[in-house]
Amino acid sequence: MLAAVAAGGALGALARYGVSLSWPTPDEAFPSALLTVNILGSALLGVLAVTVTDRAAHPLLRPFLGTGLLGGFTTFSVHAVDIERLIAGGRAAIGLGYAAANLVGALLAVWAAAVLTRRASNRPHPAGGTEGRGAS
Repeated sequence: MLAAVAAGGALGALARYGVSLSWPTPDEAFPSALLTVNILGSALLGVLAVTVTDRAAHPLLRPFLGTGLLGGFTTFSVHAVDIERLIAGGRAAIGLGYAAANLVGALLAVWAAAVLTRRASNRPHPAGGTEGRGAS
């Protein structure tokens, strides 16, 4: 399991690094590339939670994809450094807005992706709700 998480984490970190190279963020700019990565990674985690949880998947698939790949792709440490950099640079409102956008965006993305994935696959919500059954 450790090897699966490490391999996934390495691939995820490389993917995030690739995004940072193709979408560089100057020091004084809003870190939109990392915000996008964190929200996209959260959405993918929502899809993964629905698709892998309800299936008899290989036992290493979830650690590889979830903890490894998506954990390496998304990042809290760089997010925290970006917030500190913005605040220290006299842009506290932007730094705090960035922190809120990351939190709210990631939570909404994981929720929406899970709901849409359940609906697309006609899977009921685990709490017994009607999500995924076509009910409105």
